[in-house]
Amino acid sequence: MKRALIGLALVATLAACGGQADDAGSPSSGGSASAGATGSLTVLAAASLTESFDKIKEDFQARNPGVQVTISYGGSSGLAQQITSGAPADVFAAASPATMKTVVDAGDANGEPTVFVKNQLVIATAKGNPKGIRTLADLKNPDLKVALCAEQVPCGSAAKKAIEAAGVDVKPVTLEQDVKAALSKVKLGEVDAALVYRTDAKAAAADVDGVEFPESAGAINDYPIVTLKNAPNPAAAAAFVEFVQTEPEMKILTDAGFQKP
Repeated sequence: MKRALIGLALVATLAACGGQADDAGSPSSGGSASAGATGSLTVLAAASLTESFDKIKEDFQARNPGVQVTISYGGSSGLAQQITSGAPADVFAAASPATMKTVVDAGDANGEPTVFVKNQLVIATAKGNPKGIRTLADLKNPDLKVALCAEQVPCGSAAKKAIEAAGVDVKPVTLEQDVKAALSKVKLGEVDAALVYRTDAKAAAADVDGVEFPESAGAINDYPIVTLKNAPNPAAAAAFVEFVQTEPEMKILTDAGFQKP
């Protein structure tokens, strides 16, 4: 009888130890695949993600002290070309499915990209909107200087779609290679208006106003993200992509003006 009681006590102790080990690795205890990443991680991201991804980078590095993240921002089409030309990178976050398709079709994506946010255009004007721009049709005024993104980059493709939907003829004085460059023209006073993403106008609210226009609803860009096939650090790449889509980081993105997919 005494032996039986000792045996039962031992079984109970082992079960308790086993239960504690399971809890330590469970999601409810705060464990996550995004914790414990190490080494160098290179992310190529659309220029419009700059402010949000800079904050997400800080959070990711704080969560993973052993990792060093480098993010290169630019026009999505140019970044896609870098990837297909063999530039070493771990993660690609694009501002449109079309530019992501370039990478996927070249066989450089590791799995299927995931759309994590959406973005919408506004008309950026100088602070206070001194020219009184209210609609997309106002941009056809020949006295206004307008900047657009080049058509091959996502912000330019979206602008073209919106302008065609409005049925107006906008003659830009400059075509820029990414949205930050187009916005910069407004901030510097070189143009009166530019079509940029809502997030970029919001980030530069001290210098510009963002004028909403209905045609932008038909030209919303999906933002896909993917780990890359030849990623030098595939484990950290997968952890970063997962981390971007966690609730606290999604709040950073939505607070910046991005929309959930």
